[in-house]
Amino acid sequence: MPDAKTPAPADKPTAKSAAKKPRRTAERILEVTLDLFNRFGEPNVSTTLISAELGISPGNLYYHYPAKDELINALFDRYERGLTDLLHAADNVRNVEDAWLFFHMLFELIWQYRFLYRDLNDLLSKNRRLETHFQFVLKNKSRAVAQVLDGLTRGSSLRIDRRESETVASAMVVVLTYWLSYEYVRDPRRALEPESAAAALSRGAYHVLSLLMPYLEPQSREHLFQIAGAYRSND
Repeated sequence: MPDAKTPAPADKPTAKSAAKKPRRTAERILEVTLDLFNRFGEPNVSTTLISAELGISPGNLYYHYPAKDELINALFDRYERGLTDLLHAADNVRNVEDAWLFFHMLFELIWQYRFLYRDLNDLLSKNRRLETHFQFVLKNKSRAVAQVLDGLTRGSSLRIDRRESETVASAMVVVLTYWLSYEYVRDPRRALEPESAAAALSRGAYHVLSLLMPYLEPQSREHLFQIAGAYRSND
């Protein structure tokens, strides 16, 4: 009589497959937390609300993220990695169309993690790690914007005195950093809702680049008006 077949090794749980489940849970926690933070603002979202939204016990949430700050830090780390990758694109900007795309992509990333900017001052006052790391974020943004100005100059789209470029770059970083706060103040009930994203991001990109208007060559200035006009007509 033939021996009964024993289950193949693949049928048995392995250490590798067992390790995947906690990682999936941790990722899901971050995704749901990001959505809640973006919708309601970080100060208005408790760990109890997060666990209820996930349908898990508070103990399960604490197993992966023992404190709310750890959720915030993990999401900020994601944002910072995405920002670092995106800022490398500043090296490739040569004309206003490149610049528009670059700043629009920056605003898309900021929108994805908009709770950081919506509640920025509050977060920095409570979280020392964020306070420190956001200094690097500002420095990296400033460096990237300076590279954009340099690229536009080398591409013959911009003519600006080096003595002015640092001040202009700083003003662009300020608008980039606080644009969503401005949008929120303008229309607190709707500004940060998903249906408002396209218009808010296009306005932000235009207002950042509008700071270059006095320095753009006539043809590049007209091209920027055309790009912005096309986006506004699609809103």
